[in-house]
Amino acid sequence: MRRSVMVGVFTAVAALAGAVVATPALADTGPGLRVPQAALDASLTCSHPADPQGTPVLLVPGTALTPAPNFDWNYERAFDTESRPWCAVELPGSGLGDIQVSAEYVVNGIRTMHDDSDGQIAVVGYSQGGMLPRWALKYWPDTRGMVKDVIGIAPSNHGTVDADALCATVCAPSIRQQTPASNFLTTLNDGPETFAGLDYTVAYSFTDEVVVPNAPLPYPNFGPSTSSPLRGGAGAVANIAVQDICPGHVADHLAMGTFDPVAYAIVADALDHDGTADPARIDRSVCTTAFMPGVDPVTFAGEFARFTAAIGTALATSPKTATEPPTAAYTS
Repeated sequence: MRRSVMVGVFTAVAALAGAVVATPALADTGPGLRVPQAALDASLTCSHPADPQGTPVLLVPGTALTPAPNFDWNYERAFDTESRPWCAVELPGSGLGDIQVSAEYVVNGIRTMHDDSDGQIAVVGYSQGGMLPRWALKYWPDTRGMVKDVIGIAPSNHGTVDADALCATVCAPSIRQQTPASNFLTTLNDGPETFAGLDYTVAYSFTDEVVVPNAPLPYPNFGPSTSSPLRGGAGAVANIAVQDICPGHVADHLAMGTFDPVAYAIVADALDHDGTADPARIDRSVCTTAFMPGVDPVTFAGEFARFTAAIGTALATSPKTATEPPTAAYTS
């Protein structure tokens, strides 16, 4: 796998991927980025396929993760096999710091990939990484014309009650921001949750134990019973539970973002077609498959152990706070 901390040139992508929708410049580029440009650029790790195929993808890891343990043994391998260009963005503090700061890294990733590919890109994020691109799109409007698909894998779009328990005393800033009633999520979800011209696909699981609730059942004091699905706005939206495709399928949160074949099938369908993913197009043989493409059954146990160890280490060593980071002035 060829990878670099600098973004490669994807000049052939537009011609090979088919017609690309024009992306007119928007007057409002949003607030200036506070993170130094050198740090933003160094956060990107990218592929350089000799014969690039398909829409380039920006991968955004989940809470307490960096791109390597989250994606280098699954999605990156799968994309390399099909020569799909990708970049993965490393969020500061393994995504445990202020999500508003992490969003600047995503803004830079979108802009950089769009400029280098000369066309629209897709954003694929897991857990927090599936939710935080929405903050980037909301407050940096120029990025909306640069993105074709926004694909969330078990995203925490409306928070998780698990975070309430973790933050009973002190917790990492981004976990506190993912409590359902946080100022961050209240601000994010105030107004339209999606924007016209973008295709939003959400892949989630009824048996998710981290982003809770995600089961189609009433949940006390939460309001709507699911966190991941998006609720309204002008964008095209497909909220798809893996159980909609494979009834009885059991996929927990960690599986969804790493090896679950049904979640991957939803992502791939969205990337390979205009519009959102469509469950009717997905071959039901995926229901009898153990792993998504890219995952090596021989090395799976070790790779998954590396993934879980990374989460444990980051959670144990991250700075903790008793208060939520203040909401940025640009939101008012």
